[in-house]
Amino acid sequence: MKKQWAIALVAVLALSLGVRIVVSNTFAFDEQRVRIPVTDAVAAGGTTPDAHTGGRLDGVLTTPKGSSDRHGLVVFVHGDGPANASRDDAYRPIWEAFSRAGYATLSWDKAGVDGAPGNWLDQSLADRGAEVAAALDWARTRPEIDPTRMGAWGVSQGGWVLPPIAAKRTDLRFLMLVGAAVNWLRQGEYNLLADLRAASEQEKQRALDRRAADITLLERGASYREYLDAKVDPNPMTEDRYGFVLRNFRADATGDIARIGIPVLLLLGGADRNVDTAETARVYAATMRPGLLTERAFPRATHSLTRDDIEYRSDDPRVIAGAVLAPREIYAPGYLDALTDFAARQAAVR
Repeated sequence: MKKQWAIALVAVLALSLGVRIVVSNTFAFDEQRVRIPVTDAVAAGGTTPDAHTGGRLDGVLTTPKGSSDRHGLVVFVHGDGPANASRDDAYRPIWEAFSRAGYATLSWDKAGVDGAPGNWLDQSLADRGAEVAAALDWARTRPEIDPTRMGAWGVSQGGWVLPPIAAKRTDLRFLMLVGAAVNWLRQGEYNLLADLRAASEQEKQRALDRRAADITLLERGASYREYLDAKVDPNPMTEDRYGFVLRNFRADATGDIARIGIPVLLLLGGADRNVDTAETARVYAATMRPGLLTERAFPRATHSLTRDDIEYRSDDPRVIAGAVLAPREIYAPGYLDALTDFAARQAAVR
């Protein structure tokens, strides 16, 4: 009898847990898979985007739940690394935040991810900007999208992709930038030292010396074989990664930031180990046109604006369980509301 009660209790607990997971992962928006043609898009200073995407972007379009109205749109721009459209579902609470403000969202798989054609490591940052241009052109043709209310959200490398697009596209009305860096090389050094924060001064100096040798190779356009032969890295980059860095290591957003003429919400985490957020805040404040910048700082948030006890412990089973049971709570308190409030204010400006 006791065994039967124990089995029944386990069944009830499992059912309750299952219901909680389902409820926690049900979001207030409708979504559909979409395919965005890019063959005819004009690259924003880069190559024709279909050279790296196979002529299409595989994406997800969300709209506010049950609504048949036309909506403003927020286009999503990923940071570094392979990323599918939802960033393994981490974007869903963010999509919901924009849905609360009456916005649709559009995001797509990086080239080569989840069956999308191409290879994102073959791209330049300008190629990624061309994808954004193609997505905006496509969105203008959609009956559920109001083309007078289109903006973009970008994280990390999105801070290099979006400013030049904002300076050129008159139909892009606002930006939201999360953990945006300014200069590729300074960002890399900051990240290196942050990862070595517990190392000795000698270890840090050796790492900086190896980095300087890497940069020397990049600056003279060394081939991948020359890079390997130099033996400057104990764990060398793959050939694809080396090519990606070689194409993009000179990135600096300062000039493009000065040309932005639309409202920008800059969102920065005080526990960011990837980007020197103090530098980012300083450059944006000094460079942007007056009256266009809104900065929100979250002292205990990480690079992606998650709570500081989550992003850098993503392999901890307790963290994984928390993300499944309460996905909205992975983000810093106030972050999702900041997105909703800013987007709603832009909707009121016509």
